[in-house]
Amino acid sequence: MTTMTTVPRILRLTLVGVRTHVSYMSRSPLEITFAVLVPLVYATLAVHLFRAADDPDRLLTAAVGAGLMGIWSSVLFGSGGAVQNQRWLGTLETLVSSPTPLPLVLLPITLATAVIGTYAMGATVIWGAVLFDVPLDFAHPVLFLVAVPVCVLSLGMMGLLLAATFVLLRNANALANPLDAPVWLLSGMLVPNTVLPDWTRPVSWALPTTWGSRAVHAATSGGPSAGEVLAPMAVALALGLFYALIAVPVLGRVERRARAAATLSLA
Repeated sequence: MTTMTTVPRILRLTLVGVRTHVSYMSRSPLEITFAVLVPLVYATLAVHLFRAADDPDRLLTAAVGAGLMGIWSSVLFGSGGAVQNQRWLGTLETLVSSPTPLPLVLLPITLATAVIGTYAMGATVIWGAVLFDVPLDFAHPVLFLVAVPVCVLSLGMMGLLLAATFVLLRNANALANPLDAPVWLLSGMLVPNTVLPDWTRPVSWALPTTWGSRAVHAATSGGPSAGEVLAPMAVALALGLFYALIAVPVLGRVERRARAAATLSLA
């Protein structure tokens, strides 16, 4: 099979998989409730906190930051939940044993959770504008519309690496719960990570979420230079691709270990 025939098939598999899992998750009452309510709670708290701090000029930054938090939560819990759903349905073993490599099976799931999470961004911005009169004065409106999908894509590829452990663990929430708040804090989604201790900087720089958040925030309230948005976007994509490439051998090792320990199914 040549590369020219492989790449279109991989793209088609990814697109069909994303469409299938988005359709599946959009019909889940739990997924809908989580996707609708959590971002609005984040946005309400963020706007009130910034107003209490007498910082009205950053209300749009607060709403956008809450949207980023919603996207990350969707990726984190959605990726683990999707794998667990396959386990509960008894299809995880079939997916693992299928001819399609496991990374290509899980990538559409993680991307679909990120796509579902994009609702959080629109919902928090509209929620802030309608209820709290947050002015929608983006510094770079067009680049904002580009930065958000780039951030979503980088988070989806990061979710592929997280899915490696989700396959191994029977209760994925045991790992997802403690990762939620620390990552959005380290990534500077709501507050700048410069307020954190210096030893956290290398950890922040290694996360695609950090650079994706920088790009979105720069497009929201940055300076006049487009490079402030484009540069972190490029870093976010590069780191996301790096995480996805690491996920391939990690998933292979995790798959072999899960087969040996017989932890793919609930029984």
